[in-house]
Amino acid sequence: MCDVVHGHRVRGNPPGNDEEEQDLLELAIRTSDEPVSPGQYRHTATHAWWMGTWFAGDELCVHFSEHLLQQWTPADPAADWLLDRELTGQLRWLCGDGARAVDDGFLIADQWPTGRFRAPHGDFYAELHGHLPAAKPGSWSNPTEAFLATLPTEPDAMLARLVEESPPGRGYTGPFQSAVDALRTCRVPADVRAVLYTALRELPAVEFGETTNLDGELHPTLVHDDGPVRSELLISPVDGQYAGERDTVRRPARVGPPVGTVIAETTVQTSVVDVLGSPPGF
Repeated sequence: MCDVVHGHRVRGNPPGNDEEEQDLLELAIRTSDEPVSPGQYRHTATHAWWMGTWFAGDELCVHFSEHLLQQWTPADPAADWLLDRELTGQLRWLCGDGARAVDDGFLIADQWPTGRFRAPHGDFYAELHGHLPAAKPGSWSNPTEAFLATLPTEPDAMLARLVEESPPGRGYTGPFQSAVDALRTCRVPADVRAVLYTALRELPAVEFGETTNLDGELHPTLVHDDGPVRSELLISPVDGQYAGERDTVRRPARVGPPVGTVIAETTVQTSVVDVLGSPPGF
C-alpha cells in the first residue's frame, strides 16, 4: 500500500502485513561501516536549513537560514576533533515581520557560532563556556563506546530501552527522537544502526518510505508522524548511515510557523579521511 504524504512516498502498515513491511525495510537498509583506523578521521559534511527566532518588540519572528558544516572525528575521542561552521547568508522568514526584525538589529551572523573549532572529545565550545575540553558522559546524544556497549542487540529490547529512557508524549522528546540524536552523530556502528532501525519501525507512529534530500537524491526514510512535528529520518542507501532529517510542523500552535512549514532540513554525507582539516579526496 502506498500513500502520498507531503509529496513523499510512504508505505503504510495495513493489518497482517508486518512481515512484508519488515522485508521491505531490510531490503532498503543495508548497514556497513568503512573503518576508521588510528590516525584517520570520519569526515561528516552537513548541508542544513535550520530555524531560529527573534523578537521584534512583542512579535515572534522565525527565520530559516542555510548552514554548511564539516566535522572531522578521530578514531580516538581523546584526540583533537575539528568543526568548520559556515553561514551562506541565505535566509527566509517563516513568520513575523522580518523587515522590522532587521530594523531592530537582527543579524544572522549573531545567531550562530561560525569558524573553525578544535578540541579533544568534540567539546568545541568549552572555551566559550569558560572550561577546559573534557569527555562527556555517554548518552543517546553522545554515544560513546561505553554507552553503545550497554545497548541491547535485539530490536524488542532496544525499543524497550528507548521507551524507558525517553517516554513518548513529551513534546519534542521521545524514543524516536532519542534514536535520531544518536544516529545524527554518525558514530553509531553498523550493527547497532540495524537494530535501531528495526526497533523504530515498531513504534505505532512510524512508517517506512522514501524521500528526496536537499540535493534531490532519493533515500530510504523512517517517518515519525506524531507530536508537534512530522520527523523524517533519511538513511543512506549505500551503507545505512544517517543521511539527514526533515521536520515539518504538523500541529497548530498559538505562535510560530503554520502547519505544513518545514522548520529543519539537513543532508549529511560521511567518509573517512587521513588528514585533519582536509576534505575527502585530498
